[in-house]
Amino acid sequence: MRDVDLSRLRTLTAGRMNRALLQDGFSEVRQRGSHHRYTHPDGRRVTVPYSNPGDTFRIATLRDIIQLQAEWTAADLIRLGLPQ
Repeated sequence: MRDVDLSRLRTLTAGRMNRALLQDGFSEVRQRGSHHRYTHPDGRRVTVPYSNPGDTFRIATLRDIIQLQAEWTAADLIRLGLPQ
């Protein structure tokens, strides 16, 4: 996923991330404080830290969520309607 410019995703809100995860087949399984945990039927797990749906993320947090946890590719981001 090196071809994805994560800086273009800086305006991605927690609410939009939540909708993208649900659209991709993840389901929210629990919330502890400001950390929301999602799981996918194929075994992937994603933790999204936010208190308000309008919160945005640091680049390092986006990289962790998108690349390491959700394992989304550039094609996945396009399919989910996320900024490219």
